[in-house]
Amino acid sequence: MKIFMPKDRIFYSLFEQVAHTVAKMGKVMKEVVTEPDFDKRAALISQIEDLEHVNDDFTHKIFTELGRNFITPFDREDIHYLANALDDIADYIFASAKKINFYKVNPNDQGIQKMADLIDQGCEQIKNAVLQLRDMRDMRQITDALVKVNSIENQADDIFDMSIDRLFETEPDAKEVIKKREIYQVMEIVTDKCEDAGNVIESIIIKYA
Repeated sequence: MKIFMPKDRIFYSLFEQVAHTVAKMGKVMKEVVTEPDFDKRAALISQIEDLEHVNDDFTHKIFTELGRNFITPFDREDIHYLANALDDIADYIFASAKKINFYKVNPNDQGIQKMADLIDQGCEQIKNAVLQLRDMRDMRQITDALVKVNSIENQADDIFDMSIDRLFETEPDAKEVIKKREIYQVMEIVTDKCEDAGNVIESIIIKYA
């Protein structure tokens, strides 16, 4: 058992590192949408890209350990689902940030900024839940985080609808409408992916708590 236990625990460390990276990406995303200077925004987006690559490395290590170890802290399929869900969050944050500068859209937009705030909150709550998986002693903290993630996703749906409505009412440039609508859509998907990760965590705690 001594041989197996340390390898078993490595999954917790890897998931915690991924969760910290995702939460950091959420915070930098919030900086991106409040930075008026294109070049400074580009530097922040480059930070997000670097963090996304770091996250890819951690995710690859999770899958490598999954293939190498017989003993895992919870179901192998749940490890696979959670790793993919967290990776999706990172991918869509990067996609959102990239589109803002690629389309040369001014992010000083109420919908974009509110979405970024919700993304930051959602990523932080996912991190809080993941950090509690190691011992599952504070179930209330996990369930509170998951409830908040669900609420954030619902708020993002509302912000998306209101932003689209406002966009068609106030934006005379059809190209700008198309660009901003796509940015709203990708940002809203980030909150969907946070909810997906939350659902996997909920499945894990139901089985093992």
